[in-house]
Amino acid sequence: MPIDTDELEPPKKKIELLNLEAMSIDELEAYIVQLTREIDRVKEKITAKKAHRDAASAVFGKRTS
Repeated sequence: MPIDTDELEPPKKKIELLNLEAMSIDELEAYIVQLTREIDRVKEKITAKKAHRDAASAVFGKRTS
C-alpha cells in the first residue's frame, strides 16, 4: 500500500494580513522593511535547498517523479 506523503507534511499556514488602513506611513514603511527581510531570508533558504538538491542529484542521479 503506498504511503500518502500529504499526511506527513505539516498543514500549510496562511499569512495573516494586517489592516493597512490603520497603519501610519512610518508603520507601513517599517512593515515593508520587515517583509523585504523575510523575502530575502526565504530566497536564501531556497538557494541553499537547491544547492543541496543539486549536490544530491550529482551523487545519486536525477529523481524521476
